[in-house]
This record gives sequence, structure tokens and C-alpha cells, in this order.
Amino acid sequence: MTSTPTGPGTAAAAAHPTHPQKVEKPTLTGTRIKQRKGVVKSQAKFEPEAFRDALYKYFDGVSAADDWDGFASALDKAGNTLDYRKYSDQLFEILIAGGLLAPGGSPLDDAPNSVFSVFAAKTATLEHVKPVVTTIDKVIRRYKFLQKPLEESTMRYLLQYITRFEPEQREKLAIATGLFIQQSLVAANVLTVLQKDALAKDDLAITFFDQVCKTYLAEGNMDALGSALRKGGIKDALPFFPQTKRAQANLVSSHFSGVGLAPVGEYFQKRAAKDLRDSIVQRLREMRGSVSDTPEESDEAAREEIIDFLKESRTKMAVAPEDFVTVAWDGLMKDQPVERAAKLAKAYAPILEPFAQTPKAQIALINQIQLQLYAEAAVANFVPFLKVLYSADVVSDSAIIFWHQKGHKPQGKSEFLAAAAPLVKFLEEQSDDEE
Repeated sequence: MTSTPTGPGTAAAAAHPTHPQKVEKPTLTGTRIKQRKGVVKSQAKFEPEAFRDALYKYFDGVSAADDWDGFASALDKAGNTLDYRKYSDQLFEILIAGGLLAPGGSPLDDAPNSVFSVFAAKTATLEHVKPVVTTIDKVIRRYKFLQKPLEESTMRYLLQYITRFEPEQREKLAIATGLFIQQSLVAANVLTVLQKDALAKDDLAITFFDQVCKTYLAEGNMDALGSALRKGGIKDALPFFPQTKRAQANLVSSHFSGVGLAPVGEYFQKRAAKDLRDSIVQRLREMRGSVSDTPEESDEAAREEIIDFLKESRTKMAVAPEDFVTVAWDGLMKDQPVERAAKLAKAYAPILEPFAQTPKAQIALINQIQLQLYAEAAVANFVPFLKVLYSADVVSDSAIIFWHQKGHKPQGKSEFLAAAAPLVKFLEEQSDDEE
């Protein structure tokens, strides 16, 4: 009879049962796991020269230098195989400047220039640059993701280094920029790059800006250009001029008139006047709180301070009395509580009086009140305002009567005329008695 072996090893084996061994999963030796196309492209080497050379080959099949449909077709086909997304900046450098640019904006000399580009246009004229831009437009509308890098990267880069380009190349680039903005391919804010002092000196920036505006106006109108400039944050033309010239009187209007762009000069003048008006109104709103609607000794000094500010502002604005008195009214009375309006008007009347010295100014003031109360749906305040201003010698009886007869605005005409009728009748009778 065979005995069962016993001992420490056997006991340990019994106490700790054997764990099952981990089975390795089979692998397919020699196979390659396919990666997604986007992953492959992102991991590929960055080779702008290879991209350029490959793009040039697509241009080889275009029959003539002015075969714009041929170039559009070639660029469309190239986008199916070349990585336009990865090489967007290089693509636009080729399509605009005619080749790759080194850091700092200088052209690379390791390859011939592209047969198709803005710089390759026959002359620096709208006639010859526009077909190139139209072709680029077609490519962007086919590959919509290209618009963002053109606006946010390439154009800013090119404009930053316009000093590296020849005068004719700069002119072609300015024409193309005007067309890009007019066709909404880029926003006008790309032009802010030109406001750097290094580019503004020697009239480089303003000359470029002039050409952009001329190009835009050749294709569009001043209202559209003004809208584009406003949306692009171009509020003032002065930063495009050399610093040494910015203090010259009437610089903006005289310059643009001299280069055949008088509407542009007028636009910036109106824009500057509006900005100045807004700043004056805002300052008045800050100052008006120092004058209370109940008589106090401190009010007189506060009123004098506001009057001094308004006189200084009138000199800056250089406008007629009838235009300035409305600024004063808006700053003092607009957005005031309706229930306190009449009392506040009485408190501010001495401030308004020095700026309503002419019949036109008084009519303008009454009309401004009419427009404000029409917008606020507060016709009931109209006659109290007139009475306060009449009593304080801010507006005359003849001004009120003339306003009622034919000087009023069409907004809410019937309501305002009806409300003022009893006061006007009283003033007319009083005038007759005095005669």
C-alpha cells in the first residue's frame, strides 16, 4: 500500500491552490493597423517646398496665363490631393505673392515664381488684378475652411512686411486687399496692421490705404465701405499717417480730397464728430449730478463748471449753435427720470441759455425735445419743458410760435401740436397785447 507523501511543501500547496495561467491573445504577425486619414496627415512631415512643387505641377496643365477657368480648375483638383488645410498659409503666399516667403517676409529664391498669383498680374490695375482675386474667391468658396487663415493669418503677415515688396507689388496687393474686403473674404480689421509706426512713416501705410479705398469704391459705394470700416474697427484715419503729420489741421479731409477720395474724408470727419459728440454727452452725464433739482448754494459753481466745459467742447466741435445746443440737451436731459424731468429742466436751464442765443438754435432745441419725448412716449412733458425754458429765457415766444406753425418735426406731429396749442395761443395773444 502506497502512502500519501506529507510535508511542508505539500501543505503549502494545499493551502494555496494553483492560479490559472493568463492566456495571451493571438496577434496577426505582419499586418498593419490602418490609421484614419486625418491622423496620417497630422503626423506627416511639414514640407512647404514639396507642397509648392506639387501645386506648380497642377499649373503646368493650364494653357495660357489668362486662362482663369483653367487655374480655378487646377486649384480645385489640387485640393483633392494636396493638404490645403495644413498648408493654407503657404497656399496663399503662392497665390498672392507668387511663392513661399521666408520669416520676415522675404521671398525664397529656391524656385521660380508661380505663373498664377496677384503679383504675377500683368499690371497694377483693377483690370488685371481682379481676375486673379476672382479665381482665389472660387477656390475659397470651394474649400470654405481657407477663408479663416486668409483673414487671420496670411493677410496680416503680408501687410506686416509690405516694406519688403516692390512698389508695384504693394500696389497690386492693395488692389487685391480692397477686393478681398469688398467681396467679404476678409474683414477690414486686417488693415490695422498698417497702423504700426514703422509702416506709417514715409506715407507707406496711407498710400496703401488710399488704394484699398479706391478699389473698393470702384466696385461698391461709400455706404458699404463705411460699414466695412466701422465693422473692422477703423474709426480714425490718423493712425495711417506718419506721426510727424498727425497734428496738422484738417489733415484727413485735405489728404483724401487731394487723392480723389473726398467721400472717404467726409466719412472720417463725420465719424470723428460723432465720437467727439458721444464723449461730450457722456461727460455731461457724469457732471450733471452735481446740480440738484432743488436750489442749493453749490449749484451755481457746478453750473459754471459745466458751462465752461460746454464752451470748450463747442470750440472743439466747431459746429453751428443749432447743432451744438442739441448736444448740450442730450447730455443734460436724456435718460432722466420722467417724474423729475421738469424740475431738472429748470435746474439746467441756466446752463442751456448761453448756447441758445439764435432763433435757429432755439428751434433746434425744441425739435430735439420733441424727438426725445416722442421716443420716450412722454408727450405730457413737452409743454412743461417749454414753459420752463421760456420762463428762463432759453427759448423765445417767437421760437415756440414758429415751431408750432412750420418748424416742427413729423414724428408725433399731431400729438405735440395739440399739446402745445393752448400755450401757443397764450403767447400769440400776449404778443398782440404788447403791440
